Amino acid sequence: MLWQGRSVRKPSGGRYHSAQGKKRFEIGRSPADTVVGTTRTRIIRTRGGNSKVRALRAEFASVSDRKTGITKKVAIEKVESNAANPNYVRRNLLTKGAIIKTEIGRAQIISRPSQDGTVNAVLIE
Repeated sequence: MLWQGRSVRKPSGGRYHSAQGKKRFEIGRSPADTVVGTTRTRIIRTRGGNSKVRALRAEFASVSDRKTGITKKVAIEKVESNAANPNYVRRNLLTKGAIIKTEIGRAQIISRPSQDGTVNAVLIE
């Protein structure tokens, strides 16, 4: 998993030798890799007993038109581009900043589906 603590290296390039192992609050989790498909979510327990909703698959997006101020729930057809990683387009992964093709046009995702559990987007055309 991902290390969430202090770096292993000093600013000089020397090495820190840890006096203890990883603590419970320093654990990392694997990414959700939200894909286009029939909606499926998972609830994750987080620090302090709080919870996070992970979207594992998403079928619909709440797309907002900035000009008119109207928001509609529309079906996601496919991922068109993703600046984070070009490979995500082939895998149809939904991340923040990805450009998706919907019924009403192209939209950019502004939420974090693997953190929020929902896909919110704004029209870009």
